[in-house]
Amino acid sequence: SLTGEYTWTIEGFTKTKQVKLYSPVFQSGQYNWRILLFPSGNNVQQLSVYLDVADSATLPQGWSRRAHFSLTVHNQKDPALSVIKDAEHHFTAKACGWGFRDFVTLAEVRDKNSGFITDDKLLLTAKVRVEPQVNWWAWDSKKETGAWDSKKETGYVGLKNQGATCYMNSLLQTLTHIPYFRKAVYHMHTTDGEDPESSIPLALQRIFYKLQYSDASVSTKQLTKSFGWDTYDTFMQHDVQELNRVLVEKLEEKMKGTSVEGTMEHLFRGKFTNYVSCINVDDKSLRDEEFYDLQMPVKGCKDLHASLDEYVKEELLDGDNQYQSDTYGKQDAKKGVLFKSLPPVLELHLRRFEYDFATDAMAKINERFEFPTQLDMDREGRKYFTDEADPSVRNLYRLHSVLVHSGDVHGGHYYAYIRPDTREDKWYKFNDERVTIVSKEEAIESNFGVEEENDRLPQGQVLMVRNRLAPRRYSNAYMIVYVKKGAVDDVLKPLAEQDIPSHLRQRFKVEEEEEE
Repeated sequence: SLTGEYTWTIEGFTKTKQVKLYSPVFQSGQYNWRILLFPSGNNVQQLSVYLDVADSATLPQGWSRRAHFSLTVHNQKDPALSVIKDAEHHFTAKACGWGFRDFVTLAEVRDKNSGFITDDKLLLTAKVRVEPQVNWWAWDSKKETGAWDSKKETGYVGLKNQGATCYMNSLLQTLTHIPYFRKAVYHMHTTDGEDPESSIPLALQRIFYKLQYSDASVSTKQLTKSFGWDTYDTFMQHDVQELNRVLVEKLEEKMKGTSVEGTMEHLFRGKFTNYVSCINVDDKSLRDEEFYDLQMPVKGCKDLHASLDEYVKEELLDGDNQYQSDTYGKQDAKKGVLFKSLPPVLELHLRRFEYDFATDAMAKINERFEFPTQLDMDREGRKYFTDEADPSVRNLYRLHSVLVHSGDVHGGHYYAYIRPDTREDKWYKFNDERVTIVSKEEAIESNFGVEEENDRLPQGQVLMVRNRLAPRRYSNAYMIVYVKKGAVDDVLKPLAEQDIPSHLRQRFKVEEEEEE
């Protein structure tokens, strides 16, 4: 069976002196698993619980498997108060264990009235479902024999995961498939003497070249080293939007004084106007601001249009919150934001992760949020724009890529669906090393989210974690990228070998020969 479940009863829990405990081995998907527990916490005052590949040391070289799993610390007095956490992970020799350092506080577990320990017994359950798609099994077995060929199947290759770099891989694949961006990176000034482990431009050039011409998946180790990351950093999931902004800023700085200066502004920069308009007197304050991406609200918005409406929604300043006019003193006013110009490539980060004041913690918003294949920003009389916006510019966009997060607020997996040519409906899934052709429905509709938080719970049950809904594993879009229809021929124009400077072609070909 692809699914396995095991409940581990730990006798004499409060008396154990061991730093970590392993459960007996159990099976799921014909694989051997075990639970790893740190009874006194993994350097934290929390119970730390992980799922571990029991026989990782003896498996064949290059083994790999993906699994969805949940871990439960049972409340034996009231099962509704059990703590359940879900995750998805790509298990490999370098990342053979995955789970949660902060599971439940030690104080709460050891509280005699909490119900977690009864007769000095602690109960833990692991439910494991190995990725059920047949081609994943084929990929795992073919990968060991070298038979799987993403390039042959799709024309594209993937990026290797260094442990928890799937979020970076999905972003890099998205940027790779904006040829205008890739061409600009190729034309950044780098020299033969530069070390790709300390030069972000050279490391990116190398990755883009290999993604274009290699027959096998590409390593990102030199790039992460050029970021100044050590091994620990590659096993930590960073914020995708932050990484995107840092990358764009660094490249923008490096492009100054070169033939590709201004590329980042041309591709990604837009402008909006913050305004405050007095209601009873003739006074208005205007302040323009540039942006390279937009954070769009998800909570309470059924779709992207509703999110845009919320983004430009006017706020009334009255009562104690009146506007202080330089000329007329305190005044009732309307405050809002409208767009002045939009870029050729519109990056929208969906706010799937927000602070929940009720639980005093970050939470993932999994509610259904639809986004169109074609986005008309000029709809309803150009209501999203200021009067100063150029009326001759047509702001019609086509969906280019959908970046997905599968998991909960504690962790999970990232991958990307990309349509390299927005004039066609041919979508590809870039999932670390594996690239496949997928349907439009899988790329778009399947990543809208769910109608209700409890949709997937059996028989309408509501599982509670300390008086709140248990975190479940959901897959949904957290970033979507649109390309302006009128800019497609420019932005997505395929690159020829002649578009890559000859010194780079020479350098990377020599590297390939040396590797062979």
